[in-house]
Amino acid sequence: MAAPLQVPHVSDALVLLDFFGIAVFAVSGALLAARKKQTLVTFIFFAVATGVGGGTLRDLLIGAPVFWVHNNATLLICIGAALAAWLVSSRRIAGKALDWFDAAGLAAYATYGSAKAIAYGVAPVPAFAMGVLTACFGGIVRDVLANEPSILMRPELYVTAAALAAGLFVGLTIAGAPLWIAASAGAGAGFVLRALAIARGWSLPAYRD
Repeated sequence: MAAPLQVPHVSDALVLLDFFGIAVFAVSGALLAARKKQTLVTFIFFAVATGVGGGTLRDLLIGAPVFWVHNNATLLICIGAALAAWLVSSRRIAGKALDWFDAAGLAAYATYGSAKAIAYGVAPVPAFAMGVLTACFGGIVRDVLANEPSILMRPELYVTAAALAAGLFVGLTIAGAPLWIAASAGAGAGFVLRALAIARGWSLPAYRD
């Protein structure tokens, strides 16, 4: 009889960071459905697609069990986020609420994506890439579904913020920093950079021929 598959352990603190990222990304998906004046079913679909999109692709690439298939919590979080967005009057939601929820999810998911990749034995540079991919892919799916210009095509810093969060976490982990310090620094720095981009319109210079 074959030995059971040994699933690497990811710190409980990082799992909480994962749940936070799922929740805020799901809210961002539901808020976009609200902006588009969609039905409750579409709210839930957008919340789920945004909440699990990046993590699903990450798990498939690193050979991990797809994280939301074997538990109820993930989809319940996404559905709860969609219901909350549906019940809250759109007049109470600030104009840039979508951007701020997305920023929080970006920073959390970039950090957790890299941490999970490292736990599965992925080398540091690909682990960094997995963090960026985890953070960005759900938002890309959300924008494509809503027929919105992809966040990748907007001038303000987005992928750069995810790269800062993932890169700082991986770098500090390699340097031997405690896990909670590496995760806090990575997620915090990524969120601050994205927040400044939202508030001040920071962007990288565009190509000029």
